[in-house]
Amino acid sequence: MSTTISLGLLMGIVGYAYRAIQPPPPKICGSLNGPPITASRVKLSDGRHLAYKEHGVPKDQAKYKIAYIHGFDSYRLNTIPLSPELAEELGIYMVSFDRPGYGESDPNPKRTEKGIALDVEELADQLSLGNKFYVLGFSMGGQATWGCLKYIPHRLAGATLVAPVINYWWPGFPADLSKEAYQKQFLQDQWTLRVAHYAPFLTYWWNTQKLFPASSVASKAPGIFSAHDLELLPKIPLVDKVPIRQQGELESLHRDLNVGFGKWEFDPMDLENPFANYEGAVHLWHGDEDLLVPVSLQRYIVGRLPWIQYHELKGAGHLFPYADGMNDAIIKSLVIGKKK
Repeated sequence: MSTTISLGLLMGIVGYAYRAIQPPPPKICGSLNGPPITASRVKLSDGRHLAYKEHGVPKDQAKYKIAYIHGFDSYRLNTIPLSPELAEELGIYMVSFDRPGYGESDPNPKRTEKGIALDVEELADQLSLGNKFYVLGFSMGGQATWGCLKYIPHRLAGATLVAPVINYWWPGFPADLSKEAYQKQFLQDQWTLRVAHYAPFLTYWWNTQKLFPASSVASKAPGIFSAHDLELLPKIPLVDKVPIRQQGELESLHRDLNVGFGKWEFDPMDLENPFANYEGAVHLWHGDEDLLVPVSLQRYIVGRLPWIQYHELKGAGHLFPYADGMNDAIIKSLVIGKKK
């Protein structure tokens, strides 16, 4: 009798634990119980949809065409702003899009860095951006930009990574340097990334359980912002956060963590210069007081990849693109900056 009771209790505990780590299904935009479709969208070859937003001059009048890739917990309406003055002066068209699972883009349970790069390429083709176009990725969108440099370099006229998030497990980093940078993160973020890397099936549970604090970035904890970031926060346009996660946090935030900090198919530090003939350039911008992405690791990356044009900003945090004039400086350097 006692054995039967013990077995029953064990099965009950296992069943409860299994249910606790299972995420709810995503609420697909346009489905019966999902959010409505309000954005312009393209249908990809695999049947998924990407939602997008166009900025700047009409693309048929544009001299420069840019695909903008947003960061973590963001979407197509959160961009490094393209000022109307610069767009008109240089003839710039920019398209921003919701990465899979964010906003109104369909989730992709098989998402990888390669898949995102191919999404960018297919979006560019469906919008007729031409044989070559520019990519601009901010924060976690910088990881997708590395993917573009790896998988579609032949389609790029130039690329810019702005405060790009790194993966502490990229093999090109010296172990001591990566460990030192990793241990400077909040303990709760160390655990969040550790779970995403080693036990991705627990990422949903970890970020929704209430026993321990999870991602400080997802919760927008004040401690993640530098003094410079705090000065800039009032200048950043307020955007309704509900649409960002409206299809569920699993296919947006949690999938981002698993892809961004999981095992990659390539190491960015092994990339070769895609513009060896000086027909384009790759830029990387970073603040030396960024509390989210350690500057020490960016310095190491550009030391390994000397063909990258590195712009380090003294006293700047993670949100420096919103400082006065920085948005235009970043975009202008991408399209008409010196080719190295």
